Amino acid sequence: MRSLITDMLLQRLSDHVHGPLHRRLYDCIRLAILEGVIGSGSRLPPTRDLAQALTLSRNTVSAAYEQLLAEGYLFTRAGSGTFVTDHMPDGAMITVNEQLPATERLAATELSRRGARLLAQTGASPHQWGAFMPGVPDVSNFPHSLWRRIHSRLIRRIKPDYLTYSRMGGCPELQQALVDYLRVARSVNCEAGQIIITEGTHQAIDLLAKMLCNPGDRAWIEEPSYWGMRNVLAINNVEILPIAVDNHGINPPDGADAQHAPRLICVTPSHQYPTGAVMSLQRRQRLLALAQEFGAWVIEDDYDSEFRYSGNPIPALQSLTPQAPVIYIGTFSKTLYPGLRISYMVLPNMLAEQMRLAHAELYRGGHWITQLVLAQFIAEGHYASHIRRMRLLYGKRRNQLCQLILRQVGPDALRDDSNAGLHLVMSLPPEIDDVRLAQEAGALGIYVRPLSTYYLNSPRKKGLLLGYACVSDADIEPAFKVLMTCLAQQTRIEI
Repeated sequence: MRSLITDMLLQRLSDHVHGPLHRRLYDCIRLAILEGVIGSGSRLPPTRDLAQALTLSRNTVSAAYEQLLAEGYLFTRAGSGTFVTDHMPDGAMITVNEQLPATERLAATELSRRGARLLAQTGASPHQWGAFMPGVPDVSNFPHSLWRRIHSRLIRRIKPDYLTYSRMGGCPELQQALVDYLRVARSVNCEAGQIIITEGTHQAIDLLAKMLCNPGDRAWIEEPSYWGMRNVLAINNVEILPIAVDNHGINPPDGADAQHAPRLICVTPSHQYPTGAVMSLQRRQRLLALAQEFGAWVIEDDYDSEFRYSGNPIPALQSLTPQAPVIYIGTFSKTLYPGLRISYMVLPNMLAEQMRLAHAELYRGGHWITQLVLAQFIAEGHYASHIRRMRLLYGKRRNQLCQLILRQVGPDALRDDSNAGLHLVMSLPPEIDDVRLAQEAGALGIYVRPLSTYYLNSPRKKGLLLGYACVSDADIEPAFKVLMTCLAQQTRIEI
């Protein structure tokens, strides 16, 4: 007896007449899943039954299923069959063309080539909370009542200027609060006029790429590196050259001819993302010397330096040499909460005024009230107190997760000895498919990121990024057991 799914696929296949059969079947099933026609948790017909009902070979159906399994749309349950996942793969979407009948697709508005490339390599996940989402702080511990009191106090006597556009690179009170904070916490010496407040680090990178790079200019980035940095640079037509990272941070080449020199050098020296490596003093000096030689700007992304659980704080690269060609970027997404959308740049004096004008022209700065509340939050000492409290909490959670990894996986899996940040890397053998493992864990509500996807080139190390900050102490061990179940299933299959 034919099922409703089979009838639907028969109809769709009759309208889908171009391309190999297995690809046409894959497209029909995938679109039906994305449209909700085949709901999450639905059981698909066995390959033999579907092949017979559609008058296709079983190999054709198997090839379509295997592709959907590999991409995370389906999962198998031993002895039960093949099911639609509850969690769509990161970046899964229906394009405008896919939603239209075949006869209308040519008339649809097409994305630009760079827009299509961007959507083909998206990294943003629809899940931003829970075990073990990397890079997310414990927002449930944010002092909301204290924040509300400051907000209520300030809003009663707010000036009209604070309700309009910002033309000064941000709230002056926040700029000055950052000057005072950064001098003590990160050894960054600057004046308020050198600081521009941005809506997140992505906006800061976007502004720098637009204002400092011509199409085709080159940027050195770390290999592996944060996908968001790569995508923002690529959408601005900046050529990306990945430079390998080792235990001492980025390892730049000895030299490059002036014709192929970088315009930007993008680094995370205090806690490399994602590996956790700390850039050595020798590498820092060499990087600054190369930047001077090439006339390049170093972009220092100091995204989570506040959370170091042992040893002395590591000064910012910007503080190493007077007049260093370094643009320092910090964020409150890791220390307070990501939805605040407040980051900042500390610019060399020669760039500050031009960037402030460009920021106002391109993004029309605002949110002055929020920035004013944050300035008071810092100036009154609440920010430093919050960081101290969260540092103790995150350090405890990191230690708990490390002990689980050492006990259940072994010392080879824990090569991340940075003892800092909001995540760690659990290394895996090269034969393990970390992408598939992350997808299988995600289907069970455990959100991890595969290390291999942070590389642009081969070879790609295998591993999982595990965020421990947004997992309660009581939930760490149960969530890790689920992850270990997924790992054990793949190990039986692959090894």
